[in-house]
Amino acid sequence: MRPVSVWQWSPRGLLLCLLCSLCLGSPSPSTDPEKRAGSQGLRFRLAGFPRKPYEGRVEIQRAGEWGTICDDDFTLQAAHVLCRELGFTEATGWTHSAKYGPGTGRIWLDNLSCRGTEQSVTECASRGWGNSDCTHDEDAGVICKDQRLPGFSDSNVIEVEHHLQVEEVRIRPAVGWGRRPLPVTEGLVEVRLPDGWSQVCDKGWSAHNSHVVCGMLGFPSEKRVNAAFYRLLAQRQQHSFGLHGVTCVGTEAHLSLCSLEFYRANDTTRCPGGAPAVVSCVPGPLYAPSSGQKKQQQSKPQGEGRVRLKGGAHPGEGRVEVLKASTWGTVCDRKWDLHAASVVCRELGFGSAREALSGARMGQGEAEGVSWPKINICVCPQETWYWDSGNITEVVMSGVHCTGTELSLDQCTHHGTHLTCKRTGTRFTAGVICSETASDLLLHSALVQETAYIEDRPLHMLYCAAEENCLASSARSANWPYGHRRLLRFSSQIHNLGRADFRPKAGRHSWVWHECHGHYHSMDIFTHYDILTPNGTKVAEGHKASFCLEDTECQEDVSKRYECANFGEQGITVGCWDLYRHDIDCQWIDITDVKPGNYILQVVINPNFEVAESDFTNNAMKCNCKYDGHRIWVHNCHIGDAFSEEANRRFERYPGQTSNQII
Repeated sequence: MRPVSVWQWSPRGLLLCLLCSLCLGSPSPSTDPEKRAGSQGLRFRLAGFPRKPYEGRVEIQRAGEWGTICDDDFTLQAAHVLCRELGFTEATGWTHSAKYGPGTGRIWLDNLSCRGTEQSVTECASRGWGNSDCTHDEDAGVICKDQRLPGFSDSNVIEVEHHLQVEEVRIRPAVGWGRRPLPVTEGLVEVRLPDGWSQVCDKGWSAHNSHVVCGMLGFPSEKRVNAAFYRLLAQRQQHSFGLHGVTCVGTEAHLSLCSLEFYRANDTTRCPGGAPAVVSCVPGPLYAPSSGQKKQQQSKPQGEGRVRLKGGAHPGEGRVEVLKASTWGTVCDRKWDLHAASVVCRELGFGSAREALSGARMGQGEAEGVSWPKINICVCPQETWYWDSGNITEVVMSGVHCTGTELSLDQCTHHGTHLTCKRTGTRFTAGVICSETASDLLLHSALVQETAYIEDRPLHMLYCAAEENCLASSARSANWPYGHRRLLRFSSQIHNLGRADFRPKAGRHSWVWHECHGHYHSMDIFTHYDILTPNGTKVAEGHKASFCLEDTECQEDVSKRYECANFGEQGITVGCWDLYRHDIDCQWIDITDVKPGNYILQVVINPNFEVAESDFTNNAMKCNCKYDGHRIWVHNCHIGDAFSEEANRRFERYPGQTSNQII
């Protein structure tokens, strides 16, 4: 029997239906009927790895069957709707091309189009449930804001069972830790688990496994290691094994995609008769130290000259082009995935691909209307560069120091004719990496002025800060844990107003974990805080001995990209700012030894110019500072000329000030 349409019912039938619904406690007629129908029978979850609890591949259960969403026409507006379905307030981003791994089952939605204001994904336009021409290599994912909807009932949200997954991998040198040059190419394989870094049992470890690990860390291939040496060394050391039974095919872009077995918490014996797994990686030609032109030529991969990347701002990224019949052409992005991208990356001397993007992100190439893939390489060791200066016969300048506004090197200060570097060669010649865009950091000076205050903090609460070298040197001789230190505290809000994200110079494998504060330090020195006398003499200092960079807040139309938690990527997105509140450890200057008087508070961001910026003249701030031994007044904070000698000479002085005494 054919179902009867509701529009064929009589008015009397409709009235009876409504009365029955009211008696049974159904929602009132004012409830959106489409939302009510769409919510019934649908369940949502985030899946895939590696991921955080508020991000992942979107999966929907309909009619008892789990499926995914195709990334065709997917937008941030659709991500907003799905994040609300999952119980989060909004989305901060979305992913395509199965970033969290391909799903299984049906592809429930394709060409999903939402305004962003819908109450349910069922209100969005699409090709219809189950109607799709996609594969699971095109599964969409969302990145939700880590903030739950108030009063949200998660009865329709299923949490994927959390299995242990490997999110980060590193190589730790077995000998000479901390003294070997970067990048580290040989050592023990360590994986980051919830309890910290652990080693991998080498039983069953294969060359395929080493190939995957080296690729993750930015190296194109692996080589054999002296197993006898490492086994002998292992007998003299203690080890913490967390993983065994690693089985890789060799084509995986990430170790987490291999078959893995984790030790259980109650395992009393781990890796019996075995030793920590060790890998030795071959650096690509861009990063291998060259002892001569001949050796460098021998290290070039066979594929060089047949494949290239064009249009990328950095080494290892760009539009893929292939040489055929003496003509360079591009590659269609259909079915383009991490496996294909990784083949190209390794052929060019890099490691596995981090992303395989499509849609002509690096330009259209020569063919009109066809989109081409872009590749981003994972963990190219960009903090170590080698320059070929074999043809250099003379050094003509040394001691060059520029402010960044000069039009030529001759306008910078330098040693003149008295050269201190007369030897030539790669080791003694300077090089640059040019970029069309750069970041530009700016400190919120008014906030410093508004939030400054003094705190007397007990020593027993400063052990962590002392470990990070955040106190004056006199604190070492204090009577710990008794007594206190006097701290000048203030908030620090740093905006990126440039045209490129501000990223730490060192790669992730060089970051240092700090137990006290529970995050990785990505820069040795990010900010200097100084108390100066009116004539410029430093009497107290504070500094970010290390720093955790993240997007605390962003402009309304900008999504957060960086955060320190869970070994996340660190940096400051264009249009975002990093806020270090006044009540956070090390956000201070230790003024315990400062006498009452009139001073200058100086704050300098990126003081060693470790990261390129389009403008360094706005990196410093100065304020007048008056301290009477009990209270402190900070005013006249300004930015832009704090580096200039002229500014120092005309910097505001208090009426009648002739010395560093209270008037």
